[in-house]
Amino acid sequence: MSAPETADGSARRTATFSPFGRALFDKPSARALRRVGVVDVGSNSVRMVVFDGAARSPAYFFNEKIMCGLGAGMSETGQLNPEGRVRALNALRRFAQLAIAMETGPLTCVATAAVREATDGEDFRREVEAETGLKLWVIDGREEARLSAQGVLLGWPGAYGLVCDIGGSSMELAEINGGVVGRRVSSQLGPLKLRDMTGGKKVRRAYIADTLAAMTAELGEQRNRLFLVGGSWRAIARIDMERRGYPLHVLHEYRMRASSIRDTLAHIQTYEDLESLRLRAGVSSARMALVPQAAEVLREVVRTFKPHDIAISSYGIREGMLYEQMPQQLRDRDPLIEACRFTEAKDARVPGFGKVLYQFIMPIFRTARPERVRLIKAACLLHDVNWRAHPDYRADICFDTATRANLGGLKHSERVFLGLALLHRYSNSARQTRFDQVAKLIDEPLRRDAEILGKAMRFGAMLWLQRDAEPGVLHFYPKKRILELSLAPAAAALYGEVAQARFASLASSLDSEPRVSKPAV
Repeated sequence: MSAPETADGSARRTATFSPFGRALFDKPSARALRRVGVVDVGSNSVRMVVFDGAARSPAYFFNEKIMCGLGAGMSETGQLNPEGRVRALNALRRFAQLAIAMETGPLTCVATAAVREATDGEDFRREVEAETGLKLWVIDGREEARLSAQGVLLGWPGAYGLVCDIGGSSMELAEINGGVVGRRVSSQLGPLKLRDMTGGKKVRRAYIADTLAAMTAELGEQRNRLFLVGGSWRAIARIDMERRGYPLHVLHEYRMRASSIRDTLAHIQTYEDLESLRLRAGVSSARMALVPQAAEVLREVVRTFKPHDIAISSYGIREGMLYEQMPQQLRDRDPLIEACRFTEAKDARVPGFGKVLYQFIMPIFRTARPERVRLIKAACLLHDVNWRAHPDYRADICFDTATRANLGGLKHSERVFLGLALLHRYSNSARQTRFDQVAKLIDEPLRRDAEILGKAMRFGAMLWLQRDAEPGVLHFYPKKRILELSLAPAAAALYGEVAQARFASLASSLDSEPRVSKPAV
């Protein structure tokens, strides 16, 4: 399952990143990635995911996890947990049957630390194949690290930093730089292993420190971004959200600082009974049982590598297996734009008008930075995809589409900006909407820019012609405070009373005078 590698062991990157190239979601190479099923047999859980939709930013058509605990007690017995083995086999029987019903084709199944280390791991692999027909690929730690890092790249093309993936029985580190997976190393710093250690917290801390020192010697200094992958890290992130009163409960791209991590780990230690904390944070009991040991590891990881910031990635080894099957041309695409194009083609009333709208309103944003232009394009592609919703709820549903949907490549502040722009596509006011709950995540200038974008789309949608028709030309003169519209002949009749009011509202948001020129009759 390995990609081509360079001499230093890093995966080779062969194409240039281009976020606004032609959409690829309907190309044969992308269609081949629809309804792709993968299975991850881990030390703590067994999960099946079926991806569908836009290949570069796929939706989770199916996602089921069984907490089997295959690696529980292995430190003492050297074998897979007997109860966990039975549960895992039952889960895999179910997954094999579901794959047939969903027409996924052959499932790609990998097994990680517990199966590769157990003395009966090979026997379990043979039993799985005999009982279910599923071929289980038992991968080593370096391959596990590589696939997890590729999962991060699914959400962040061109990302750089250190990927830290924790499972039940192991923890992997992999460096990524410019979309390339570099050096990687595996360890036995999984919470199941640590929980079984004798000697108490002092012995565990010494073991964790020594192991990380050895990993650092192999990886070298890593002080960029730290990407956290794995259920135990996500559980700690949920607790961090609860402690901070963070309003947007989306784990992917949730950012933390080292100081916040330290405060949260101290917060966890204040609870003698973790059950109340578990309930407050919405963490499963199986995950919460491993949080104390995972917290000890995370404290030392942050202390050792001193990252400039920390991001939670919901994408990991399963997404890495999908990324493995992508051609490089698809890998290099912007996951946000590809997903928005797919959604427009599937759900908009006039697929393709989003591009017309984008080109029409861009003169207002001609000084925008590339990262903002990207969001403007995404908003235009999504501006009409919720048309089926009841008019009274369209604004809120648009906001939810952006802030809570499975969209890759979006920081939380960008989610809120995109959601607010789409909200203003249908409503002049954001008062008493879902935006109130997350308003503190963006500052006042960003709110104003999102309102302007939303009102620009709200007006532009009034000049709705065929997908390739030209509605006219906008000119914005910020120094003169003039917003000028030159209507195309075919659009002149569309500039009625409502359109006029929306154009005036847009000009007012820009603190400008509206001027309109119509073609001579």
